[in-house]
Amino acid sequence: MKVGVLGSGSVATTLASGFLKHGHDVMIGSRTPAKLADWAAKNPKGATGTFAAAAAFGQVLVLAVKGTAAVDVLNLAGADNLKGKIVMDAVNPIADAPPDHGVLRLFTTHDQSLMEDLQRKFPAAHFVKVFNSVGAAFMVNPAFPGGKPTMFICGNDESARKSVGKILDEFGWETADMGGAESARAIEPLCMLWCLPGFLRNEWTHAFKMIKM
Repeated sequence: MKVGVLGSGSVATTLASGFLKHGHDVMIGSRTPAKLADWAAKNPKGATGTFAAAAAFGQVLVLAVKGTAAVDVLNLAGADNLKGKIVMDAVNPIADAPPDHGVLRLFTTHDQSLMEDLQRKFPAAHFVKVFNSVGAAFMVNPAFPGGKPTMFICGNDESARKSVGKILDEFGWETADMGGAESARAIEPLCMLWCLPGFLRNEWTHAFKMIKM
């Protein structure tokens, strides 16, 4: 599978390396591709380029940028390059403001998620919210004593969600499918809960687990 990763931060480079690890072809894109020189040196089988080049390259895309930049990055990637493709949306709507006693501030509301906004602006793409509720260090084949952690996903296209579920299985996760894009209103704020132990006690080595009867 060809995977185009949009972003140059730790989440983007971690996921890009993870796809390479599992035998996929990867191009990672940035506004400034030169920023990816270190990643390219460590991952000679991967390719780098602009957002548009990575979006055109990928059969499946990963969006891993700052929430406030997401729309701009997708515009640079090009709507035609997104058409009909799964966009794995790892973005969180974190505001440019300090946490309040460890609680992150979001620029969205309880009745409107960032992913819903992105889906409206780019209706031909199939957005699936994923990888937004854990730190980059645990995104690829995490090993927790309690077994596989749970990744909550959502998106309007059922087949896209199933495809992302297969990727999560490959990456060592249990998938909890929460249905349509509206569920991102609940999933995006999980980043706030995940970060709380880190901000309060410098504890960053955890993930969520759904326990079922």
